[in-house]
Amino acid sequence: MTPAASAPARTAAPPAPPRARRFLGQVALVLAPWLLILVLWYAVRASGLINPALVPAPHAVFAKFLVLAQGRLPADLWMSTQRVFLGVTLGVVLAVPVGFCLGWYKGLRTFIDPVINFFRALPPIALIPLVIVYFGIGEAAKTVILFYASFFAGVIVMYEGIAQISPIFIKVARTLGASDFEIFRKVIIPLTIPHILTAVRVALGVAWATLVASELIAAQQGLGALIQDASAFFQLDTIYVGIICIGFIALAMDLVLRAATRRLVAWQDRIA
Repeated sequence: MTPAASAPARTAAPPAPPRARRFLGQVALVLAPWLLILVLWYAVRASGLINPALVPAPHAVFAKFLVLAQGRLPADLWMSTQRVFLGVTLGVVLAVPVGFCLGWYKGLRTFIDPVINFFRALPPIALIPLVIVYFGIGEAAKTVILFYASFFAGVIVMYEGIAQISPIFIKVARTLGASDFEIFRKVIIPLTIPHILTAVRVALGVAWATLVASELIAAQQGLGALIQDASAFFQLDTIYVGIICIGFIALAMDLVLRAATRRLVAWQDRIA
């Protein structure tokens, strides 16, 4: 008997089930852009196009993150998240009814639209001197800046969405004998929920983008204060840590809102 014949037969490993393959494919798709960013980061640093002293390596930034995580970083993360949450909450609570009225009443929209767009175009950082004059340098001033950014972002998204609701839904409901209250409760509110959630997502993004500007107002804690303190001493690795933390917290909040959107508007036809 030949050795080949005497060797035990080898059985091929069973193929991964389709669900596992899809999961692994999704994980790879999610991780691929982050790996690409890391590769590009190292490549830019090694290319010599920029002074390496001005581009800290990713592993150095991560080491700095570990050091800061044992010090001031948790308190900074909590303070910034708290400020953004408060500013966005106040902004969206007011933006939803204002945006609804602007979207529902065309005459009111025509009357007030230029004013809304005028203030929306003003960068919050330009208002800091006035905010300090009127609200001081405490937490109220930081909340006002974040509220300002969130409110106008939410209003624009809200009233543009409401204005695009097809009137055919209202006409069909009236034809079926629905009262005005039933139309509002069973037609208008469900059609409004996607726009409210979109307004919250946009307001959150704008608020996180405005966070550093709001924390220019004599902030002792917060990611913006961390970045400002690091810039005074040219600590680039700390600046990178602050920027990356802002991005990942904003991403985490957006993912939570996306999950809530999929659950609350499961009835809506979506491409993805």
